[in-house]
Amino acid sequence: MNVSPLRGQAVRPSPVFLALVAVTAVGGVLAWRAAAEIAPLAYAGVFVFVIAGWLVSLCLHEFGHAFTAWRFGDRGVEMRGYLTLNPLRYTHPGLSLVLPMLFIALGGIGLPGGAVYVQTSFMTPLRRTLVSLAGPAANLVLAALLLGATRAFYDPAHPVFFSAVAFLGFLQVTAVVLNLLPVPGLDGYGALEPHLSPATRRAVAPFQQWGLLVLLVLLISSPALNAKFFGMVLWFFDLFDVPRLLVSWGLSLTQFWNAWF
Repeated sequence: MNVSPLRGQAVRPSPVFLALVAVTAVGGVLAWRAAAEIAPLAYAGVFVFVIAGWLVSLCLHEFGHAFTAWRFGDRGVEMRGYLTLNPLRYTHPGLSLVLPMLFIALGGIGLPGGAVYVQTSFMTPLRRTLVSLAGPAANLVLAALLLGATRAFYDPAHPVFFSAVAFLGFLQVTAVVLNLLPVPGLDGYGALEPHLSPATRRAVAPFQQWGLLVLLVLLISSPALNAKFFGMVLWFFDLFDVPRLLVSWGLSLTQFWNAWF
């Protein structure tokens, strides 16, 4: 008799993911111990917390896609190791992990990272849409937790720590807004694609691999588009009533090299 695996048997967080969580916690402890002193400890703590925390969020984003697809019948995601939350399972580590970290460190934007390959052709259009939206939903939950915690528990004696939490929450907001744009190759288009005509899907298919790259070039080269994008991000961010100054501090501490040169 063919018995589907139970949820607890299929989902097994990998040692790599657990190590990332531990490193994030270490960064948080260092940032907390720095209190209000802008010293090497503050830079180290915020940098480690933000970068490792972002990698954790990448894992949860891709896990959201994979777990939703698995719940809807795609058992292949388990065989490919997507339910282990191991970032090394989510395509090329260099392009999927290093590049997003570079964008965070240089520009303060949550670039989509890894990707999971799921089989959705047998699913209804609604379920395919839900699979696409599950990733950004993970970022949205993280944004709510991080920014909600900052708003509720902010302690003036520990601005370094809370600037790190606020900045990581801000990155989650940028990831939600960016991913939900209806651009081929992003989750926003993936959510719409099942409801488009076959002819439209075929016409757009060749451009999916270039959609994100073109969007990034436009965001960098067009001040007007950049302003509109971050206008949406800040509108969403302000809903949590967290001071923007905390995000600025978090970005400055993450970019520790600016204090040296």
